[in-house]
Amino acid sequence: MEAFKNLSLILFLSLLSLSSSQLPFLPPDTVPFAAFPSTFHPQFTPSIAPSAAVHGGGEWTLLHRSVGISAMHMQLLYNNKVVIFDRTDFGPSQLVLPAGKCRHNDEALSVDCTAHSLLYDVASNTFRPLMVQTDVWCSSGAVTSDGTLIQTGGYHGGDHKIRVFIPCDDELCDWEELAQNLTVQRWYSSDHILPDGRVIVVGGRKAFSYEFFPKYSGNGAVFSFPFLYETTDPKEENNLYPFLHLLPDGNLFVFANRRSVLLNYFNHTVLKEFPVIPGAKRSYPATGSSVMLPLELGNGSPAVEVMVCGGARGGAFVKAATGFYAAAARSCGRLRLTDPDPKWRMEYMPMGRVMSDMLLLPTGDVIILNGAGRGTAGWESAADPVLAPILYRPDSSNRFTVLNPTTIARLYHSAATLLPDGRILVGGSNPHVLYNFTGVKYPTDLSLEAFSPPYLASEYNHLRPSIVSVEGPPGGIVSYGQKFSVTFNLMHSEGEYTVTMVAPSFTTHSFAMNQRLLVLYIADVQQQSESQHKVTVYAPPTANIAPAGYYMVFVVHRGVPSHCGWIRIR
Repeated sequence: MEAFKNLSLILFLSLLSLSSSQLPFLPPDTVPFAAFPSTFHPQFTPSIAPSAAVHGGGEWTLLHRSVGISAMHMQLLYNNKVVIFDRTDFGPSQLVLPAGKCRHNDEALSVDCTAHSLLYDVASNTFRPLMVQTDVWCSSGAVTSDGTLIQTGGYHGGDHKIRVFIPCDDELCDWEELAQNLTVQRWYSSDHILPDGRVIVVGGRKAFSYEFFPKYSGNGAVFSFPFLYETTDPKEENNLYPFLHLLPDGNLFVFANRRSVLLNYFNHTVLKEFPVIPGAKRSYPATGSSVMLPLELGNGSPAVEVMVCGGARGGAFVKAATGFYAAAARSCGRLRLTDPDPKWRMEYMPMGRVMSDMLLLPTGDVIILNGAGRGTAGWESAADPVLAPILYRPDSSNRFTVLNPTTIARLYHSAATLLPDGRILVGGSNPHVLYNFTGVKYPTDLSLEAFSPPYLASEYNHLRPSIVSVEGPPGGIVSYGQKFSVTFNLMHSEGEYTVTMVAPSFTTHSFAMNQRLLVLYIADVQQQSESQHKVTVYAPPTANIAPAGYYMVFVVHRGVPSHCGWIRIR
């Protein structure tokens, strides 16, 4: 529809209409891999029985044995629905498009009437097919301030494309491709929403640059970023899907391979290079994962710490092509960026992990799940699935806890995302060139699971807050620095509360893009009745700390979170 195709122009004009004094952000400080044919292997059987409980707890639930596609990419939307998509160039999926809908421009099929994307409804546990026009394989995305998913790049006919998905309350919304294209191909790139409302698109295969959507008038279309060329390893790359974290000073932390820099994307300058992380390579295909640890808001600028976990040694990808799967890295590094002289502090997971997902929980803890114990990302390039998630408590003396295992291997092309009720949605795994269900050790997986962390156990129900309402200004849009209140029920109040605000992430290839968690500053707490309470908090002070958009708000009581309420900040 023409309205969708004009989205770029609308965003661009709205940005131009703001003077510099009106902008809701602070300017940054200046201080093909080869496809290996699969041979027959006995199908993978988990070494831990489903009934065997690991002391850390947690519970797995199979939501759907098959949704018809393998969940390579995921994005939670503010209406409690999740956009999921795979790729289009392997042939038909097992999910049929509605009658009369077919693609005629596919390189694998002359006519393809199957879906390669779907919309999952969290509340009803149902899904419906969506239609993508071009190949979205190994692409990236971010959500704008109005809740629209901007999705960029892909493969072949899709590698320059920009697509949008605008949430709706009926069954009519679907993918739309914009007339505007990316300047260069973006395959295995990373996106981040910026404080001024633009999306920055960084890197990709043989794309040593970044660009923006929408583009500012008069600016260049694409900006050279030599750091990406410098971090490329011969034969392996090990710098794709770079980790991006927007910092409270407005600059962008960029991590690739083992190196990281601070990028001022306004002036197109690297302000600082940080120490090299010890040990393994951390970027695709030696795929680790990364989060920015929770930002605690109050007086002054918050301390900022980035964490990177897992990965593989250099050469592991090449060795995997010969059938030798090197042990994955056990190490995690934490880098406190606000220290005068930042240095990596290393810790060690209970087991090695490559291709794992790291997600921030409402409590401020980190969950690490999916992945393999040996090998790398890529076709047929890993072995020994790691079935048990790890709970990481950043401020605990006993930080790592092994949780109860799944029975489903989640290897290359799997994904996970945080849901509004505190569960983790998990799906995907296809380490093959095509969908392959037989004659291989790790078949393509089309299922969806949910993992309930230990805080959702029934024994903690008496500690669980239940949000009644999120109360802000008329219109429901909260301004920066403004107070808003959360009213919640709790029968047995036993201690203090925290209120956290979580940005839903675009997750693919072991990196949750745009993910951030803020611990809000509490202004007042009132007990309104025996079981009802009202907590008043300050919204984040600037868009550098919380780019405009929709956020999940949780009340956490003694380590037990509520179901979220949604707010929009602008």
